Amino acid sequence: MKEATATRKAAFSHGMSPHVFVTYRYIVGGLVMFPLAYFLERKVRPKLTLVLFLEIFVLSLLGASLTVNIYFASLRYTSPTFITSMTNTVPSMTFIIAIMLRLEIVNLRNPRGIAKIVGTLLSLAGVLTITLYKGPEVQSLQSAPIHIKSNASQQNWVKGTILLVVSCITWSLWFIMQAYTLKRYPAQLSLSALINGFAAAQSAVFTVFMQHKPAAWSIGSSIVFWSIIYAGVISCGLTVSIQLWCTEQKGPVFVTMFSPLATVMVAILAYFLFGEELHAGSILGGAVVIIGLYMLLWGKERDGDRNKSQKQSLSTNDEDKMPNSPSVLNRLASAVPYCNGVLQLSLKSSP
Repeated sequence: MKEATATRKAAFSHGMSPHVFVTYRYIVGGLVMFPLAYFLERKVRPKLTLVLFLEIFVLSLLGASLTVNIYFASLRYTSPTFITSMTNTVPSMTFIIAIMLRLEIVNLRNPRGIAKIVGTLLSLAGVLTITLYKGPEVQSLQSAPIHIKSNASQQNWVKGTILLVVSCITWSLWFIMQAYTLKRYPAQLSLSALINGFAAAQSAVFTVFMQHKPAAWSIGSSIVFWSIIYAGVISCGLTVSIQLWCTEQKGPVFVTMFSPLATVMVAILAYFLFGEELHAGSILGGAVVIIGLYMLLWGKERDGDRNKSQKQSLSTNDEDKMPNSPSVLNRLASAVPYCNGVLQLSLKSSP
């Protein structure tokens, strides 16, 4: 969701409504993913029951239409760098929820277990630094190719921060819910296509209530058009599919731990491409967040090895039980000639 925040900020500065933008991006994502899911997962796609249908509908509402609409609404009142810095709380929130639901195990007697806790606290401290401390200002580049005109009348940092916190909570719940849904519907492309389809319909209904003017649906510039195409194909299509695959392989916490990279990328793009001003607090807080989250990554490194060892031990136990099977097969094989002999004797003795 964060990989094209600066580009979307530019699209919004050209008059595009964020809710219309969200609807268009999910329409494009659905148009891209449905053909791929139909042809590539035609034989492996599970049957879509009513319970699964409702579950995926809620999953789309929780992590797609609701979260992204709130997220983009907060972007209108803040800045791309602030948004991406604050959303680094998602891994910590996901980690805490996963512990509560027993999807994650923390051993305080192990250094890696302690690293998970310390990394989570450091990431939260970094976010607080970004939020509460701005520090000296880094002058923006005058030679930036694209300059976004900030509308001071629209900036409302309190409102934007509240919306962003709500978005982070629902986004964390979305990653947790993915882990449960993928166990019953392990077709990532099909699930991504369904999420895009449901999200497009849900967002369209929401946008109709929020935007009463038909002119709001018009695409007025090329940057808006290409932002929609990029967001639909990359963000809604490719990124969601990869996230679902990684969630199935490594779990929701592992997927969210790589989000701090977006903070660095967006800050660099916003500074060099859009001439956005940076503050020392954002740089310092972002560094603390990244250090904390990669401590959490180091703490989780052995989790994958533990899962592999458990699978290997299970397969070894199954192989230990297999020697009894050949003896049974040998008995059956040795019994076949005997049965044939008995059958021949019975046929000879019969009148």
